Amino acid sequence: MELIVSLSDAKIFQNEKLILNNVNLQIYSGELIFLTGKVGSGKTSLIKTLYADLPLKHGNGKVADFPLKNISQKQIPLLRRKLGIVFQDFQLLNDRNIFENLIFVLQATGWKKQIEMKNRIYQVLTQVQLLDKQHQMSYELSGGEQQRAAIARALLNFPKVILADEPTGNLDPESSERIVQILTEVAQTGSAVLIATHNYSLIKKEAKILRCENGYLLS
Repeated sequence: MELIVSLSDAKIFQNEKLILNNVNLQIYSGELIFLTGKVGSGKTSLIKTLYADLPLKHGNGKVADFPLKNISQKQIPLLRRKLGIVFQDFQLLNDRNIFENLIFVLQATGWKKQIEMKNRIYQVLTQVQLLDKQHQMSYELSGGEQQRAAIARALLNFPKVILADEPTGNLDPESSERIVQILTEVAQTGSAVLIATHNYSLIKKEAKILRCENGYLLS
């Protein structure tokens, strides 16, 4: 297995406030990990640090071979191309349909050939069971369908790791279970998957569980 994410003796800050202390974390390819903890316990701050939205000020870290400490602004987009990020609020573009949402991402990340882009979009939409919705506007889809479209977007560039921050937070129980099942299947294809959630009923038995508690990351 390939080591995708590593943090050692890291301190996670939100602005100047210390959120998590002495964080040690290793995530390998194909791993499914649930990150749990109360609201405000540090789950989102940890995930934001992994995709360099928050700087790593203390300790050492590497994600998809990119060192996090002192990462340059030029390197951050390159790092994020190796990741798939799934947010609670979907963050789809409402002025275009699902296919157009996805082709926008491919064009922005350097894809050139139309047939290759089209084939990749069909692959990821099939993976999340949304191929029949490709021409619908994002606001015409249910919340669960929008989140599946967001997962398809995250999968486009063959990510080393999926970082999903409360991906079921706005969904009903049935849709939530379907999202977690899709992410579980993604892990089985070789990508690492980290799911932050405070909904313990969604946690899969085969998964590794980490929790943010009292300023520390515990396993």
